[in-house]
Amino acid sequence: MTTATHAEYLPVSEDATYTKVIWRLLPFLFICYVCAYLDRVNVSFAKLQMLDDLNMSEAVYGLGAGIFFVGYLMFEVPSNLILLRVGARRWIARIMVTWGLISAAMMFVTTPTMFYVMRFLLGVAEAGFIPAILLYLTYWFPSSRRSKVTALFLTGIPMSGVIGGPLSGWIMESFGGHHGLAGWQWLFLLEGLPTIALGVVAFFFLDDRVSDAKWLSAEEKQIIQRNLENDASPGRMHSLRDGLLSPRVLLLGLIYFCFTMGLYGVSFWLPSLIKASGVSNTLDIGLLTAVPYAAATIAMILVGQSSDAHGERRWHLALPGLIGAIALCVSITQAHSVVWAMLALTVGTMGVMTTISQFWAVPPAILGGAAAAAGIALANSIGSISGVVSPYLIGWFQTTTGSTGGGILGIAASMILGSILIFLVPASSVNHARQA
Repeated sequence: MTTATHAEYLPVSEDATYTKVIWRLLPFLFICYVCAYLDRVNVSFAKLQMLDDLNMSEAVYGLGAGIFFVGYLMFEVPSNLILLRVGARRWIARIMVTWGLISAAMMFVTTPTMFYVMRFLLGVAEAGFIPAILLYLTYWFPSSRRSKVTALFLTGIPMSGVIGGPLSGWIMESFGGHHGLAGWQWLFLLEGLPTIALGVVAFFFLDDRVSDAKWLSAEEKQIIQRNLENDASPGRMHSLRDGLLSPRVLLLGLIYFCFTMGLYGVSFWLPSLIKASGVSNTLDIGLLTAVPYAAATIAMILVGQSSDAHGERRWHLALPGLIGAIALCVSITQAHSVVWAMLALTVGTMGVMTTISQFWAVPPAILGGAAAAAGIALANSIGSISGVVSPYLIGWFQTTTGSTGGGILGIAASMILGSILIFLVPASSVNHARQA
């Protein structure tokens, strides 16, 4: 008689399977997103030196920072539709290598026109990356587990601040003047190269489908595929037409626009807001910038866990939005106190970042198939318009009034509106059964 250990007869645990998938995919995707967001917003640190070096105004910076999203908006939906044809592995790799090259080439900017062109091309190159990853996660995780997983991935936004703030400050302070290059030029070069390398790794590391994953057993694949099949709601939209023209998708895009007004306001102007409170050293600004982002990382994960555990989406999105808006308003009144300004900016950043991760648990509950590919990209594109509006709005107020206060109030009002609009989405379409 043949014998076998007891362990061979034990069924594979569902929780253990998803833990395995999380540890396989999330660390790598997280690192990719940190680089993506770092390449996108390192211009906020370069600004501290670049404007004087190139004789640019705050308004020029605001427009240049925002014009990234013009290219991003134009190519977002086509990019995600191409992904459906060529597969996530190839397309994500292409996106990362292209934007890494362009981000590094930002070091050669010398005029406002070059600044605008390079920012536009960077947007074109990166278009589709976030929707691609968000769509990719739906290939592996059912809706009941998606909020926490999405939050873990999107913590790349605040963690890029935790890592990127001190790193950017250090690069600019330590490398400035070496080989005839300014600190901001070294910043673009040294933060663009890792993205190129990660793009190459993505091509060999990622799997397009569950069935392709050699690191999963047959039983583990069955668990994942069964849950995804059971997760297919009969009310979910699946056609490409639905993903592009449905009023619910347009509503989601408007809601995301309202919340990303806060995201890009914080991302592009946080170093400047900290500097305005009385901190002058670039490295100190970088270190202080890490504090709000570290707190936001914790908040995103905890709220994501609570959302999955309670099976509720709308209040978990609205409350952080309201809290973040109020805190940003408070930061204006405390603009000249480092301690109180940092406290308000920290709470505001926690609220802003949490709305982003919670929002992306909503569209996959409504959309599937081609509708998900197009709808997620379209909602992200509409939201990305705020990347043009928000930085320019704050820059305009800074240039005309000498204060960012009016722009911050506009951002806070937008977040309050988003917190209201989410309740136009029926609870029955986005909530789910509680986790056991």
